[in-house]
Amino acid sequence: MEIKISSYQDNFSKEFYDLNIEWLKNYFYVEPFDEEVLSNPKKYIISKGGHIFFAIYNDSVVGTVALMPTKEQTVFELTKMAVLPTYRGYKIGQKLMQHCIEFSMGTGLKSLILYSNTILENAIYIYRKFGFIEIPVEPDCPYERSNIKMALIF
Repeated sequence: MEIKISSYQDNFSKEFYDLNIEWLKNYFYVEPFDEEVLSNPKKYIISKGGHIFFAIYNDSVVGTVALMPTKEQTVFELTKMAVLPTYRGYKIGQKLMQHCIEFSMGTGLKSLILYSNTILENAIYIYRKFGFIEIPVEPDCPYERSNIKMALIF
């Protein structure tokens, strides 16, 4: 399965929204913060210096992930990763993760952080496989559903 990774294009904004909404509804629920960001990724991610990547298979978007700037200039948040249900299990999420890591290292970032939930055992396993370590979740965490925060330091 040949997967190509593409950078954000305006015509992919619907896929970004749809993939993430499906994932959130399947595993959790859509928080107001999610709806706001997903409805306008150009405003909340791209225009703030962030990046969105898409996994493309046979000219169709099958997965996505975003890197959002944080308060620290050399730290980005890995977020909004989702893969179409029919393509889960083909390591597309891992390809997106690897792309984000290589991209981040190439741009001089010092680390990536992410927020997750421990009920997502497979995701936590993959994050650890890529070298992420658990760090404390701050009291004012932006996501109600998060009970774990992880970091990958380059």
